[in-house]
Amino acid sequence: MELNALRAALRGISAYRELTGTAIMFNAATLLDALSNREGEDALTAYTALFYTLRQEGYEGLGDWLRDWLRYTETPYSRLIDQGRSDPALENAARRDIDTLVLLAQTDCDRFIDAMKPLLPNEFAPVLAGLPRWKAAAPFDFDSLTRFYREHGAGEFAKYRAFLWEDEMLIPVADPDCPRPQDLLGYEHQRGMVEENTRLMLAGRQANNVLLFGDGGTGKSATVKSMLYLPGMEDLRLIEVEKGNLTGMPELIRSLAGRRQKFILFIDDLAFDQDDKTYSALKTILEGSLEKRPVNVAIYATSNRRHLVRQTFADRAGDEVDTFETISEKTALAERFGLRIPYLTMNKAGYLALVDHLAAQAGISMDPEVLHAQAMTWEIRHAGRTPRVARQFVASLS
Repeated sequence: MELNALRAALRGISAYRELTGTAIMFNAATLLDALSNREGEDALTAYTALFYTLRQEGYEGLGDWLRDWLRYTETPYSRLIDQGRSDPALENAARRDIDTLVLLAQTDCDRFIDAMKPLLPNEFAPVLAGLPRWKAAAPFDFDSLTRFYREHGAGEFAKYRAFLWEDEMLIPVADPDCPRPQDLLGYEHQRGMVEENTRLMLAGRQANNVLLFGDGGTGKSATVKSMLYLPGMEDLRLIEVEKGNLTGMPELIRSLAGRRQKFILFIDDLAFDQDDKTYSALKTILEGSLEKRPVNVAIYATSNRRHLVRQTFADRAGDEVDTFETISEKTALAERFGLRIPYLTMNKAGYLALVDHLAAQAGISMDPEVLHAQAMTWEIRHAGRTPRVARQFVASLS
């Protein structure tokens, strides 16, 4: 395609209109405009800016950058395919746009440089001869992108598996701190219950919201995070929500409905004091809202408190006419989690067995009686018989 024809085709981008507002495509359009208007110096400036921006974003070729932008930016066409809908006009527009972008990505840098030569004085000849090139190739086409949307979904959910919800914005986590299932020891029954519930959601069935409660250091949070790495959980996404951001959760939940991925909204270390404003917000989100919870979303929370809300003796012997109603109101939130799983400290035998296992993993060779005696002394001085305490004890021996 001639450069002027390519310039005209780029003006017609419609299904991927947002693409034209990026710095890289702005530089590409500016380059073609300058060549069309026979403005050599402006063309040279746009060419070098395009090369710089590509390298700044970590790409060797325009086609590589376009492929990733088209894959991981949510657009009307990617959402259409993700949701399994049909729109012939949008499909035709997307096909035309991608065909144009393929031609742009395949355009060799020498064509741009050759077009600049007659537009610049002779003193620019050494500059043009020494210009850097980007790779000319198109590692994508309409069919491969459509297949990608169908298999992986649209936007950032196709690229990342873990996110933070902060200030009503999703922040992707490229390298989440999630333990592998094989790294978790003990509490197999509890983890099995969480896994079974999660697989219900992966199968497209309504799953329960889950509350994991109990002593600190028992692996409640690790259990939830490990779901990402179980076999068959490739479509699972984990979104961690801080308690202070609970009021924005209804908007988040609405945005997740209808997507191919399944979402755990994870609230870690959840607890409320009296008159906490976010208490009512979460209570309504769990049950009581007019909106139905999407089948691809479930809320998983961990807490050291069984009922989530701090109770005092004043609640039981206060000046309320019906103290039972006061207590019932404070326990109502926990009861809205369909699955409530206790994580209690381990018994002595289980704790020592875990110490033996971790010591063997660490290559520590000690007399078992001495090891157990030291492990029990460590446990007394620390927070109890939990996997966290066992790991800390073994780490102290390394």
